[in-house]
Amino acid sequence: MFKITRRNVGLASGMAAAVALSAGALIAFSADASPAAEVGMAAPDFSGTTSVGETISLADFAGKTVVLEWTNDGCPFVQKHYETPPANMQTLQSEDAAGDDIIWLQIVSSAPGKQGYVDGAEAEEINDGRGASPDHVILDPSGDIGRLYEAKTTPHMFVIKANSEIAYAGAIDSIGSARVADIEKADNYVRAALQAIEAGEPIKVASSKPYGCAIKY
Repeated sequence: MFKITRRNVGLASGMAAAVALSAGALIAFSADASPAAEVGMAAPDFSGTTSVGETISLADFAGKTVVLEWTNDGCPFVQKHYETPPANMQTLQSEDAAGDDIIWLQIVSSAPGKQGYVDGAEAEEINDGRGASPDHVILDPSGDIGRLYEAKTTPHMFVIKANSEIAYAGAIDSIGSARVADIEKADNYVRAALQAIEAGEPIKVASSKPYGCAIKY
């Protein structure tokens, strides 16, 4: 028979405390590790200043499909998708995301002094030079919007449905290289997501690992 002694009581109390601490630590870790923006969640709202000095927020586009594109013009992976031909990113913006029901927001989260940081005039000049046509360019030098979405690379893409649910998050396509020749061989996940939303069909690949240059927060 187990004999209750003061030592046993002390050991039991210690074990209980350890279990409680472990559980608390697990809860804390789980809370900290919860992604801010993942597929199926409501897209976190944000506001920011655009390249032409406007203040816009995601909520301004409620009821529309919204594409978020993190970019850095000095990144070879971004340059790959803006290379002309084939003008992959430009085609997505001007054809796949055409129409009033789709809004394309390009976001620059590079910190001042780091690769990809631009002011409004520079952002406009870069897009004019490469024939890009996002609806807005949001300057995010603090990195607040990027961190809110846990954006990791340039490019890093999100597609948000009209009901504000995140429908796709991840890479632009299936081949994580900086070679332009790989574009035509890759499955374009952003195009597929937009087509599925338009058709009212499930998105076959709703998330993927983003590839590219680390965002220069």
